[in-house]
Amino acid sequence: MAVRLMKRCTCLLRDTTRLVPTITPVGRVRLAGVACKTLTSSVSSPSSGSLTELLGKEQVFTPYPEHQEVDHLIEKATRPEELLELLGGGYSLHRNHPALILIRLSYLLSEKPKEKALLVEDARFLQLVSRIDSQVSSIWHGTLVKLLRSMYTLVLPQMSKELRSVEQEVRWRLRRLKYKHLVFLVESCTSYMQEQHSQELLAELLMHLERRWTEINDSRTVVTMMMKAGHLSESLMNRLEDKCLELVEQFGPDELRKVLVTLAAQSRRSVPLLRAISYHLVQKPFPLTKGVLLDLAYAYGKLNFHQTQVSQRLAADLLPFVPSMTLGEVARCTKSFAFLKWLNLSLFEAFTQHLLSRVQDVSLTHLCSILLAFARLNFHPEQEDEFFKLVHEKLDSMLGSLEPTLQVDLVWALCVLQQVREAELQTVLHPGLHTQFLGSKSPKDQSTFQKLVHINTTALLEHPEYKGPFLPASAVALCPSSSSKQMTPLQKELQETLKELLGSTDQGRLDVVTQYGWVLDAEVLLDTDGHFLPLRDFVAPHLAQPVGNRPLPPGAKRIAFLRWEFPNFNSRSKDLLGRFVLARRHVLAAGFLVVDVPYYEWLDLKSGWQKGAYLKDKMRKAVAEELAK
Repeated sequence: MAVRLMKRCTCLLRDTTRLVPTITPVGRVRLAGVACKTLTSSVSSPSSGSLTELLGKEQVFTPYPEHQEVDHLIEKATRPEELLELLGGGYSLHRNHPALILIRLSYLLSEKPKEKALLVEDARFLQLVSRIDSQVSSIWHGTLVKLLRSMYTLVLPQMSKELRSVEQEVRWRLRRLKYKHLVFLVESCTSYMQEQHSQELLAELLMHLERRWTEINDSRTVVTMMMKAGHLSESLMNRLEDKCLELVEQFGPDELRKVLVTLAAQSRRSVPLLRAISYHLVQKPFPLTKGVLLDLAYAYGKLNFHQTQVSQRLAADLLPFVPSMTLGEVARCTKSFAFLKWLNLSLFEAFTQHLLSRVQDVSLTHLCSILLAFARLNFHPEQEDEFFKLVHEKLDSMLGSLEPTLQVDLVWALCVLQQVREAELQTVLHPGLHTQFLGSKSPKDQSTFQKLVHINTTALLEHPEYKGPFLPASAVALCPSSSSKQMTPLQKELQETLKELLGSTDQGRLDVVTQYGWVLDAEVLLDTDGHFLPLRDFVAPHLAQPVGNRPLPPGAKRIAFLRWEFPNFNSRSKDLLGRFVLARRHVLAAGFLVVDVPYYEWLDLKSGWQKGAYLKDKMRKAVAEELAK
């Protein structure tokens, strides 16, 4: 208790001396010495002798020395030799000076790896490091953290005694270091700690950062921490997200960008934070540069976070930048908006025009990204003929040399956009390609094979002139279906309504797996009078495993029910995404009449009677439209 009292009195005395500018540094030291004697003599305690002894051993505070000539020489040095000469030049070096010399050395040699290797073997450098090691406990906090960074950048051996000594000193002082020093260590030393196997120091550093997270009071610190250390500690990242929410009003556009890109890199879909950032992006009128806009579009797309006003602003602000974009930036931006399911016609037409104006610079990689994005959004540009002429020219010579999965993706995209050619179908339906995906348990391979089935269906139903090859029937029957997925509320309600409407299971089928790679929600057969016919009695060539042998009665109509959930549409639109446009087209080409059940119509129906009447009306309209043709 007496020691604490002494330290408190000394701190107060120090503050008092700072208010008297006429006192020299020497005077301050003397005044502190007088204060120490006075205070220790006034302590009436049996342990006063030991207290006096303790204060005699440990100086109460160390005044910062005046700027000396050697400090100027260190700062102005431009060659390592000038710094190493200071060690034996007769200069009176303060205990901090060797560390400052090494810090300056690392700065001068930051981009000279060969000179670094020579320096580590120099006897004077070894003397410098040894001197630092002997005085490491006396180095000031700020200099110590910079010293550690410099020793890492100079690539001292991992088991170097001096390096381990500095690391250990940093570990001992972590509790006393200011938070800005901890942030400096994270910003400049984290990667080196991982490479140098300094896991204990890194773990303690992260622990102290997490415990003292409330000390963060500026936006730069929290953004830096998220970028440099957030991925290393889940609990620390949670704290940083909370602090971001607290400080987000102070963020500028660049800081918002860094936070979003960091979240995207770690695939952290923090909805409260994303909402707060979106609010400020929409409300604040600050200008956004092209680079910031591209990064924001990428982050929102990667995190699959849909915010209508943000998407509108990104598209509107990007439009003037399109002429100055590189083709790589166009491809990246197109892909980002495709992930967001946001189709801005003006922006995408500008992308197409910009691409066609630089045909000679277009690479296949960029063209593939743009084509896949167009197919996802089912976007058909006004200059469709010129665009697909360019696509076919690139693919004719290079399609077969691409990675098999990419080949399938590109031809599938052309099928969605109704631009596929016979040669491209033959390339991906060749027996040598599909066998590597058949029977695979990998989700990616299963998805690729399902696309192959869709391509095969396109060849069968939409290209009567195509003669083969096709996928074997046995392979198509093994195509994984989506019927095993958990039922959605719309799917469950639709099936319950259909069961009541049909009355008997013989009158229709639910969850119909077809050989075309699509699953129908339901199938019914109507006679010429609009009555249900028992399906099991009649031939069904469209099933993955065909059944029945009786031909359909004259005038009978097959009707397929297709439900369209919210994710099946472009954002804020009633236009289906390309995949589902392809599904509907295939079902129609297979001879079905289609009853569409979109979510936005179904949600307006409240009672079971309304839902049944809705489906009956839909069937009548589908039949009437067919007869009108």
